[in-house]
Amino acid sequence: MIACGALAGHVRDIAARRGWPVEVHPLPADLHNRPDRIAPAAAELAGLLQARGLRVALGYADCGSYGALDEVCSRLGIARLRGLHCYDVLGGADRVRALFEREPGTYLLTDFLVRSFDRTVIAGLGLDRHPQLWADYFGQYRKLVWLAQARDAALDEQAARIASRFGLPLRVIDVGTGGLERELEQMLAHAGRSAAVRIPE
Repeated sequence: MIACGALAGHVRDIAARRGWPVEVHPLPADLHNRPDRIAPAAAELAGLLQARGLRVALGYADCGSYGALDEVCSRLGIARLRGLHCYDVLGGADRVRALFEREPGTYLLTDFLVRSFDRTVIAGLGLDRHPQLWADYFGQYRKLVWLAQARDAALDEQAARIASRFGLPLRVIDVGTGGLERELEQMLAHAGRSAAVRIPE
């Protein structure tokens, strides 16, 4: 499983709990800041894994690749997570679509984004060096929604801090990882379970 770094930990946890023979190969989550690079990186790694005789699946939704990941999947005969982005996978496409329809200016968070906001968003977009660009990136947002997988006090505090930085109300929706688990189950059925793969230590 070639997984987005934002989902790789969840994929490992689900695979271990379900006893699935899955080897997880994460790609850096900060590729989302340059989504044009996701498909080439995934294709290169998939080719290397297939050359080892492994059956490969892609732990990405479209993720801003505008069909480039679908082209990779078609060319290499592999499956990917359904949906436009990981929010669809975690929160459900219908629910996420409804959130955007009710308030187009909605910024979505996941546990990974809450935990890594300073690194993946602030530093990743250069806002630590150019804070004056905050309004250019985020000034159009009107609501903050956290699609939470597993809340704890530290994450709650960090999410509140992010909301304060936005100056926006925070809505928390506890979605868990059931949607991701169902998607992974379908992908394993597609990829086949007979490949000799393992979960790395």
